[in-house]
Amino acid sequence: MNIILHPTYFPNIAHFVAIANADHVMFEVDDNFLKQTYRNRSYIYSANGKLALNIPVVHTQKNRQKYRDVRIFNETKWQDLHWKSLLSAYRTSPFFEYYEDELQPLFNIKADYILDYNLKCYEVICECLQLDIQTSKSKIYQKEIANATDFRPLVNAKKEQPQQFDTYTQVFSDKHGFIPNLSILDLLFNEGPNALNYLESQTITLQ
Repeated sequence: MNIILHPTYFPNIAHFVAIANADHVMFEVDDNFLKQTYRNRSYIYSANGKLALNIPVVHTQKNRQKYRDVRIFNETKWQDLHWKSLLSAYRTSPFFEYYEDELQPLFNIKADYILDYNLKCYEVICECLQLDIQTSKSKIYQKEIANATDFRPLVNAKKEQPQQFDTYTQVFSDKHGFIPNLSILDLLFNEGPNALNYLESQTITLQ
């Protein structure tokens, strides 16, 4: 199966279910950047429940800006904040130390463009998952896709469609219950090498 979707910040479970069950992934890189999407947002499970990690971006005066042209606002210490949040949330999880050395450099490198940074995060996560899938990038924006399953709607954080994913053990589930469709990091830190088996066993629906 060929699919098309957006590169997002540490993609959620739904994105990676689609990716893990695909033969080829095309990344949509020619669309316009929209606010309140997973392009610059990821959710993790903190001691207080669901926590958003947002990458600050530089907003221009233009009405429309291409995703590929959006710069990260690096005047804030957002990477330090995100890493500290991950440490606080997952240092007691079964597999945090197992992946820590691979992931920490992502919070030290300086990235100018959010698209480039998201693609780098994707590469590292695939290495952690030992997931090898062919990828390409879109050349032009097409509203209708003829030769691939269109999973681009998954990028909409505010219009997220509920998915029936199996539960797995989460660090703070005794406090707040199971929270579905968090960042792939949540699955990775809790399930470790079993994460890929989990992703491949799930199905995703789009209305």
